[in-house]
Amino acid sequence: QVQLVESGGGLVQFGGSLRLSCAASGFTLDYYAIGWFRQAPGKEREGVLCISSSDGSTYYADSVKGRFTISRDNAKNTVYLQMNSLKPEDTAVYYCATSRVRCRPSDYADAPRYDYWGQGTQVTVSS
Repeated sequence: QVQLVESGGGLVQFGGSLRLSCAASGFTLDYYAIGWFRQAPGKEREGVLCISSSDGSTYYADSVKGRFTISRDNAKNTVYLQMNSLKPEDTAVYYCATSRVRCRPSDYADAPRYDYWGQGTQVTVSS
């Protein structure tokens, strides 16, 4: 059974850090690009970053650039999202997703290009 499971969310104060994990089962992440999305209440799902499998190329939304870092551990079949200097506007449910197509600056944030999705993990940043 193909499954993506996010974990690591929680409540953190302004300026704090969290590390989210996206663990895959039933398939190998090695051959997939991985994207992280978030959705705040009343807002559309937003693509925040993507990491390719082939060359590790990474693209970040301007809203998280310099604060969020994505990495992958293929041995653990897991992708990580390190979030630093968190702000209240980062509050959202965070999702990871896989794509057979490498990340591209033109469409890395487009949800339809992704195949499998996790169930999401809540991140709440208090002011």
